[in-house]
Amino acid sequence: MLDELREKCKQLLANGTVQVVIGYGQPAEAGGVVPVFITTPEDAQQLVWNDQCFANLTKYLLRSEIKALGKAAICVKGCDERALVVLERESQIDRTQIVVIGLLCDGVGQPRLPKCEACDVHKPRAADVLIGQPPADGQPLPAEQRYAALAAFLRKTPEERIAYWMAELSRCTKCYACRQVCPMCYCRQCIADKNRPVAISTSATLKGNFAWQITRAFHLASRCVGCDECSRVCPAGIDLRLLNLSLAQAAEKSFAFRAGMDPAAEPVIGAYREQDHEEFIR
Repeated sequence: MLDELREKCKQLLANGTVQVVIGYGQPAEAGGVVPVFITTPEDAQQLVWNDQCFANLTKYLLRSEIKALGKAAICVKGCDERALVVLERESQIDRTQIVVIGLLCDGVGQPRLPKCEACDVHKPRAADVLIGQPPADGQPLPAEQRYAALAAFLRKTPEERIAYWMAELSRCTKCYACRQVCPMCYCRQCIADKNRPVAISTSATLKGNFAWQITRAFHLASRCVGCDECSRVCPAGIDLRLLNLSLAQAAEKSFAFRAGMDPAAEPVIGAYREQDHEEFIR
Protein backbone atom coordinates (compact mmCIF):
# COMPACT_ATOMS: atom_id res chain seq x y z
CA MET A 1 0.00 0.00 0.00
CA LEU A 2 2.81 2.41 0.84
CA ASP A 3 4.47 2.18 -2.59
CA GLU A 4 1.08 2.56 -4.25
CA LEU A 5 0.26 5.59 -2.11
CA ARG A 6 3.56 7.35 -2.78
CA GLU A 7 3.42 6.70 -6.51
CA LYS A 8 -0.15 7.97 -6.84
CA CYS A 9 0.59 11.14 -4.88
CA LYS A 10 3.71 11.71 -6.95
CA GLN A 11 1.62 11.51 -10.12
CA LEU A 12 -1.05 13.88 -8.79
CA LEU A 13 1.57 16.50 -7.97
CA ALA A 14 3.62 15.99 -11.12
CA ASN A 15 0.69 16.41 -13.52
CA GLY A 16 -0.72 19.40 -11.63
CA THR A 17 -3.96 17.72 -10.58
CA VAL A 18 -3.27 18.96 -7.05
CA GLN A 19 -0.79 21.36 -5.51
CA VAL A 20 -0.60 19.79 -2.05
CA VAL A 21 -1.11 16.34 -0.55
CA ILE A 22 -2.25 16.17 3.07
CA GLY A 23 -0.99 12.88 4.44
CA TYR A 24 1.00 11.11 7.13
CA GLY A 25 4.76 11.32 7.63
CA GLN A 26 7.23 10.02 10.17
CA PRO A 27 10.24 12.35 10.39
CA ALA A 28 12.98 11.05 12.68
CA GLU A 29 12.88 14.12 14.90
CA ALA A 30 9.12 13.82 15.51
CA GLY A 31 9.31 10.44 17.19
CA GLY A 32 6.02 9.32 15.64
CA VAL A 33 3.60 9.81 12.78
CA VAL A 34 2.55 13.41 12.15
CA PRO A 35 0.55 15.25 9.47
CA VAL A 36 2.68 16.31 6.48
CA PHE A 37 1.93 18.62 3.59
CA ILE A 38 3.62 17.50 0.39
CA THR A 39 3.96 20.04 -2.41
CA THR A 40 6.54 18.46 -4.77
CA PRO A 41 6.58 15.04 -6.46
CA GLU A 42 9.99 14.25 -4.96
CA ASP A 43 8.70 14.75 -1.42
CA ALA A 44 6.01 12.09 -1.88
CA GLN A 45 8.62 9.67 -0.49
CA GLN A 46 7.98 11.25 2.92
CA LEU A 47 4.51 9.72 3.08
CA VAL A 48 3.90 6.76 5.37
CA TRP A 49 0.99 4.45 6.10
CA ASN A 50 1.02 2.28 9.20
CA ASP A 51 -0.94 1.52 12.36
CA GLN A 52 0.23 4.76 13.96
CA CYS A 53 -1.64 6.95 11.46
CA PHE A 54 -4.20 8.05 14.02
CA ALA A 55 -5.01 11.62 13.00
CA ASN A 56 -8.16 12.67 11.19
CA LEU A 57 -6.54 14.97 8.63
CA THR A 58 -9.78 16.53 7.37
CA LYS A 59 -9.38 19.34 9.93
CA TYR A 60 -6.58 20.80 7.81
CA LEU A 61 -8.86 21.39 4.83
CA LEU A 62 -10.38 24.27 6.81
CA ARG A 63 -7.07 26.03 7.43
CA SER A 64 -6.41 29.19 5.39
CA GLU A 65 -2.71 28.28 5.17
CA ILE A 66 -3.58 25.01 3.42
CA LYS A 67 -6.18 26.59 1.15
CA ALA A 68 -3.52 29.08 0.03
CA LEU A 69 -1.40 26.22 -1.32
CA GLY A 70 -3.98 25.33 -3.97
CA LYS A 71 -6.08 22.29 -4.73
CA ALA A 72 -5.51 19.55 -2.19
CA ALA A 73 -5.48 15.78 -2.11
CA ILE A 74 -6.14 14.28 1.31
CA CYS A 75 -5.52 10.83 2.74
CA VAL A 76 -8.48 9.47 4.69
CA LYS A 77 -9.43 6.31 6.50
CA GLY A 78 -13.04 5.17 6.36
CA CYS A 79 -13.90 6.90 9.64
CA ASP A 80 -12.22 10.11 8.51
CA GLU A 81 -14.17 10.15 5.26
CA ARG A 82 -17.38 10.55 7.26
CA ALA A 83 -16.10 13.97 8.33
CA LEU A 84 -15.86 15.03 4.68
CA VAL A 85 -19.55 14.19 4.22
CA VAL A 86 -20.56 16.38 7.17
CA LEU A 87 -18.26 19.24 6.20
CA GLU A 88 -19.61 19.28 2.66
CA ARG A 89 -23.18 19.16 3.94
CA GLU A 90 -22.40 22.17 6.13
CA SER A 91 -20.84 24.07 3.18
CA GLN A 92 -17.37 24.10 4.72
CA ILE A 93 -15.63 22.38 1.81
CA ASP A 94 -16.16 22.06 -1.93
CA ARG A 95 -15.82 18.36 -2.62
CA THR A 96 -15.17 18.97 -6.32
CA GLN A 97 -12.01 20.85 -5.39
CA ILE A 98 -10.54 17.99 -3.34
CA VAL A 99 -9.01 14.69 -4.41
CA VAL A 100 -9.83 12.11 -1.76
CA ILE A 101 -7.30 9.30 -1.38
CA GLY A 102 -8.99 6.47 0.50
CA LEU A 103 -6.82 4.13 2.58
CA LEU A 104 -8.07 0.63 3.32
CA CYS A 105 -7.84 0.31 7.09
CA ASP A 106 -8.31 -2.57 9.51
CA GLY A 107 -7.76 -0.35 12.52
CA VAL A 108 -4.91 1.62 14.04
CA GLY A 109 -3.02 1.29 17.29
CA GLN A 110 -1.51 -1.68 19.12
CA PRO A 111 -3.84 -2.85 20.52
CA ARG A 112 -6.44 -1.38 18.20
CA LEU A 113 -8.06 1.80 19.43
CA PRO A 114 -11.56 1.48 20.91
CA LYS A 115 -13.06 3.30 17.93
CA CYS A 116 -11.56 0.68 15.60
CA GLU A 117 -13.17 -2.16 17.52
CA ALA A 118 -16.56 -0.53 16.88
CA CYS A 119 -15.89 0.60 13.29
CA ASP A 120 -17.75 -0.70 10.25
CA VAL A 121 -16.33 1.64 7.60
CA HIS A 122 -12.90 0.14 6.96
CA LYS A 123 -13.23 1.00 3.27
CA PRO A 124 -13.72 4.66 2.26
CA ARG A 125 -16.82 4.55 0.11
CA ALA A 126 -16.56 7.67 -2.06
CA ALA A 127 -12.81 8.14 -2.52
CA ASP A 128 -11.47 9.33 -5.86
CA VAL A 129 -8.47 7.03 -5.41
CA LEU A 130 -8.54 3.83 -3.35
CA ILE A 131 -5.23 2.54 -2.00
CA GLY A 132 -5.08 -1.14 -1.07
CA GLN A 133 -7.00 -4.23 -2.09
CA PRO A 134 -10.69 -3.80 -1.23
CA PRO A 135 -12.01 -6.61 0.97
CA ALA A 136 -15.35 -8.19 0.36
CA ASP A 137 -18.09 -5.86 1.52
CA GLY A 138 -18.99 -6.78 5.07
CA GLN A 139 -22.19 -6.23 6.98
CA PRO A 140 -22.59 -3.12 9.17
CA LEU A 141 -21.89 -3.84 12.80
CA PRO A 142 -25.03 -4.12 14.92
CA ALA A 143 -25.74 -1.07 17.05
CA GLU A 144 -25.16 -2.96 20.29
CA GLN A 145 -21.59 -3.64 19.23
CA ARG A 146 -20.92 -0.08 18.13
CA TYR A 147 -22.26 1.30 21.41
CA ALA A 148 -20.89 -1.43 23.68
CA ALA A 149 -18.65 0.98 25.61
CA LEU A 150 -21.60 3.25 26.32
CA ALA A 151 -23.80 0.34 27.36
CA ALA A 152 -21.18 -0.78 29.86
CA PHE A 153 -21.03 2.73 31.31
CA LEU A 154 -24.82 3.01 31.56
CA ARG A 155 -24.93 -0.13 33.65
CA LYS A 156 -23.51 1.98 36.47
CA THR A 157 -25.95 3.61 38.86
CA PRO A 158 -26.72 7.34 38.35
CA GLU A 159 -24.65 8.06 41.46
CA GLU A 160 -21.68 6.14 40.06
CA ARG A 161 -21.99 7.92 36.72
CA ILE A 162 -21.98 11.43 38.16
CA ALA A 163 -19.10 10.48 40.44
CA TYR A 164 -17.19 9.24 37.40
CA TRP A 165 -17.69 12.45 35.46
CA MET A 166 -16.88 14.62 38.44
CA ALA A 167 -13.59 12.79 38.83
CA GLU A 168 -12.84 12.90 35.10
CA LEU A 169 -13.77 16.52 34.45
CA SER A 170 -11.98 17.74 37.54
CA ARG A 171 -8.80 16.89 35.60
CA CYS A 172 -9.73 19.05 32.59
CA THR A 173 -7.34 22.00 32.26
CA LYS A 174 -9.36 23.85 29.61
CA CYS A 175 -6.50 23.49 27.11
CA TYR A 176 -9.12 23.08 24.32
CA ALA A 177 -7.08 20.41 22.53
CA CYS A 178 -10.38 18.58 21.95
CA ARG A 179 -11.75 21.61 20.14
CA GLN A 180 -8.63 22.26 18.11
CA VAL A 181 -8.42 18.72 16.74
CA CYS A 182 -12.12 18.26 15.96
CA PRO A 183 -13.08 18.63 12.26
CA MET A 184 -16.54 19.83 13.30
CA CYS A 185 -15.23 22.66 15.50
CA TYR A 186 -14.77 25.37 12.92
CA CYS A 187 -16.65 28.35 14.40
CA ARG A 188 -14.76 31.61 13.94
CA GLN A 189 -15.48 32.41 17.57
CA CYS A 190 -16.13 29.56 19.96
CA ILE A 191 -18.74 30.09 22.66
CA ALA A 192 -16.01 29.18 25.16
CA ASP A 193 -14.09 32.29 24.08
CA LYS A 194 -17.06 34.65 24.15
CA ASN A 195 -16.60 37.18 26.94
CA ARG A 196 -19.45 39.66 26.37
CA PRO A 197 -21.40 38.14 27.97
CA VAL A 198 -19.42 35.22 29.37
CA ALA A 199 -21.32 32.07 28.40
CA ILE A 200 -18.86 29.50 29.78
CA SER A 201 -16.37 30.14 32.54
CA THR A 202 -12.85 30.17 31.17
CA SER A 203 -11.40 28.92 34.44
CA ALA A 204 -10.67 25.21 34.82
CA THR A 205 -13.17 24.72 37.63
CA LEU A 206 -15.40 21.67 37.88
CA LYS A 207 -18.49 23.77 37.11
CA GLY A 208 -16.83 25.44 34.13
CA ASN A 209 -15.49 22.13 32.84
CA PHE A 210 -18.94 20.54 32.97
CA ALA A 211 -20.41 23.51 31.12
CA TRP A 212 -17.72 23.36 28.43
CA GLN A 213 -17.80 19.63 27.76
CA ILE A 214 -21.58 19.30 27.82
CA THR A 215 -22.01 22.34 25.55
CA ARG A 216 -19.45 20.97 23.14
CA ALA A 217 -21.07 17.52 23.11
CA PHE A 218 -24.46 19.02 22.25
CA HIS A 219 -22.85 21.15 19.54
CA LEU A 220 -21.64 17.89 18.03
CA ALA A 221 -25.00 16.14 18.33
CA SER A 222 -25.71 14.29 15.06
CA ARG A 223 -22.46 15.77 13.66
CA CYS A 224 -19.75 13.79 15.47
CA VAL A 225 -18.37 11.06 13.17
CA GLY A 226 -16.68 9.06 15.91
CA CYS A 227 -13.07 9.68 14.89
CA ASP A 228 -12.32 10.00 18.64
CA GLU A 229 -9.53 12.49 18.08
CA CYS A 230 -10.79 14.46 21.09
CA SER A 231 -10.13 11.54 23.42
CA ARG A 232 -6.79 10.70 21.78
CA VAL A 233 -5.27 14.16 22.15
CA CYS A 234 -6.65 14.99 25.61
CA PRO A 235 -3.53 15.44 27.79
CA ALA A 236 -5.58 14.51 30.87
CA GLY A 237 -6.75 11.25 29.29
CA ILE A 238 -10.47 12.04 29.66
CA ASP A 239 -12.64 9.61 27.68
CA LEU A 240 -14.76 12.20 25.86
CA ARG A 241 -15.86 9.44 23.51
CA LEU A 242 -18.58 8.42 25.97
CA LEU A 243 -20.30 11.80 25.67
CA ASN A 244 -20.24 11.66 21.89
CA LEU A 245 -21.46 8.06 21.82
CA SER A 246 -24.49 8.92 23.95
CA LEU A 247 -25.69 11.55 21.49
CA ALA A 248 -24.81 9.45 18.45
CA GLN A 249 -26.88 6.61 19.86
CA ALA A 250 -29.81 8.96 20.49
CA ALA A 251 -29.67 10.20 16.88
CA GLU A 252 -29.59 6.68 15.51
CA LYS A 253 -32.27 5.31 17.82
CA SER A 254 -34.73 8.17 17.40
CA PHE A 255 -34.02 9.24 13.83
CA ALA A 256 -32.17 6.32 12.17
CA PHE A 257 -29.32 8.74 11.48
CA ARG A 258 -25.56 8.22 11.58
CA ALA A 259 -23.41 11.26 10.88
CA GLY A 260 -21.41 11.14 7.67
CA MET A 261 -22.75 7.80 6.46
CA ASP A 262 -25.16 9.05 3.78
CA PRO A 263 -24.34 12.23 1.81
CA ALA A 264 -27.99 12.57 0.82
CA ALA A 265 -29.41 12.28 4.33
CA GLU A 266 -30.95 15.38 5.86
CA PRO A 267 -29.22 16.42 9.10
CA VAL A 268 -31.18 15.53 12.23
CA ILE A 269 -31.15 19.12 13.48
CA GLY A 270 -33.36 21.16 11.19
CA ALA A 271 -35.05 18.24 9.43
CA TYR A 272 -38.40 16.57 10.06
CA ARG A 273 -39.94 13.27 9.00
CA GLU A 274 -43.24 11.71 9.97
CA GLN A 275 -41.32 8.60 11.01
CA ASP A 276 -39.45 10.48 13.75
CA HIS A 277 -40.00 8.71 17.06
CA GLU A 278 -40.46 11.74 19.26
CA GLU A 279 -44.21 12.07 19.81
CA PHE A 280 -44.09 15.75 20.73
CA ILE A 281 -42.97 16.64 17.18
CA ARG A 282 -46.12 15.30 15.54
